[in-house]
Order: sequence, then structure tokens, then C-alpha cells
Amino acid sequence: MEQEILINNTISFVKKELKNAEAGHDWFHIERVFKNAVLISKDEKVDIFIVSLAALLHDIADPKFHDGDETIGPKKASEFLNNQKVDSKTSKHVINIIKHISFKNSLEKNSKKFTSKELKVVQDADRLDAIGAIGIGRCFHYGGFKNRQIYNPKILANLNLSKEAYQNSDAPTINHFYEKLLLLKDKMNTKSGKKIAEKRHHFMELYLKQFYEEWNGLL
Repeated sequence: MEQEILINNTISFVKKELKNAEAGHDWFHIERVFKNAVLISKDEKVDIFIVSLAALLHDIADPKFHDGDETIGPKKASEFLNNQKVDSKTSKHVINIIKHISFKNSLEKNSKKFTSKELKVVQDADRLDAIGAIGIGRCFHYGGFKNRQIYNPKILANLNLSKEAYQNSDAPTINHFYEKLLLLKDKMNTKSGKKIAEKRHHFMELYLKQFYEEWNGLL
């Protein structure tokens, strides 16, 4: 019962914090990741309480909306968990998941790595929301939010981005498919995540085929 109350308190906290967030990183994104994480957990031997807290808090302060500052999210989450009197072991695990979940951190060379089964579940759930139909919608919404071009045939995708280059990129939105979205299928950690990703990946491939045909006046 105490865990259920805490999950409900966390939901209320996140809804309030992300009330005016960009639509691709708002409460509804968090809710989808939370649901996906719970779904994936059914086939994994994980602590569902830690998975739930981490899924709900993973984007409480996304660095891309805070001048790249990666400390704000973990700090906000830590303060909330401390106020809720969550034990230090659980809190530390959740914070470590928040610190290590993002795709951009996988681009960083020779960095200290944290891993756990719970991280793998939440990471898969988050990455699943970046692909498929919703992933496409989120991608173009963020591109519009940043006033980026939809597509420019003269600007090729960079398939060897460093973490810094990824963070500072202002490339057309279509490039993001090749620089991240189409790479996620092969980065899934769990059996369930891989299965769901296959379907969503295929949908993106069909979308891109249609996109180029329309762009080139073939349809």
C-alpha cells in the first residue's frame, strides 16, 4: 500500500512539473514510458517498484530543455524521493537509472557505466516511445519546436556523432531517423523490447519510403 501511495504521489509530482512541457517530453510521454516499462517487466525479473519510479522520473528535467545541464533532473528526482522518505538504496538506484538512460550517453567514449536489469527495462520503454508512429510524431514536433528544416537533401546524416555533436546538432529532422531512431531497434536490451521494436522499426522504414517518394514527386 505504501508503494502504491508513493507511485500516485510521483505521478502527481511529475504531472505538475511537466505541465507546460514540450509535447514530445510531457506527461503523456512519461505515461507511455511508464506503461511500456510495466509491460516489459512482466517478462523480466526486476524490482517493479524501482522500474516504476525511474520510468516516472526519468525526464523530470530533460537536459535539452535546460541548456544541456544533466544535473538538474537527478537533483530534482533525488529531492522528491528524499521528501517522500524513500530508502537510500532505492533512491540511489533510481537516480543512477535517470543518469544513464539517455541515448546520447551511449555515444560517450570511455565513460563509467552503470547497469542494472531495471535500467535495461526503463531504457527499452523510453526508446520504444522514440520509434514507430508516436516516435515519428515526436520527432517532427521537436524539429518544429527547434525550427529545424524537415529535410534537406544537401545535408547528409552524420552516422558517427559524438555526444557533444549530437547535443549541438541542428540538422534537418529526417536526419534524426538515421542518427538515432533507426539505430534503436538493435540497442534494445530485453526480449519484449526487441519484439515491439521490430514492428515499430518496420513502420518507420515504410514511412521513409513514402516520404522520399512524395518528396521526389513519384506519387
